[in-house]
Amino acid sequence: MNAPVVRKVEDQEELEKVFAIRKKVFVEEQECPPELEWENEEESVHFLAEVNGEPCGACRWRRTDLGYKLERFAVLKEFRGNGVGQAMVAAALADLPQSAHYIYLNAQLQAMPLYARFGFVAEGEEFDEAGIRHRKMVKIL
Repeated sequence: MNAPVVRKVEDQEELEKVFAIRKKVFVEEQECPPELEWENEEESVHFLAEVNGEPCGACRWRRTDLGYKLERFAVLKEFRGNGVGQAMVAAALADLPQSAHYIYLNAQLQAMPLYARFGFVAEGEEFDEAGIRHRKMVKIL
């Protein structure tokens, strides 16, 4: 399997691929309520990951009142364990403005080691989001 290629979404066609990946991973596989999945889309910067030209991952970042939030990291099951998640975290972080002083995310517990590799540390207690256990993680700058 070739290395994943991650790029910023530039048009509606690419955005539809992002939404299809998120629907498959979050709504179908993890059984998240669809109404919780589709929010803040317009103010987010979306990314699409592909391997050999096949869409396989999606993520986004957006500016919030606190700072910059990375979210909606989804990798199709058949592509997991091949560096797609790492490539997406790296791409999202590289795209943030230089002025990004506070970068955070809400990590599903099993994904915490991935984010820790990029300097994120857990903060606060575990919490439930859409029926899945999470912890807030903040990037140490």
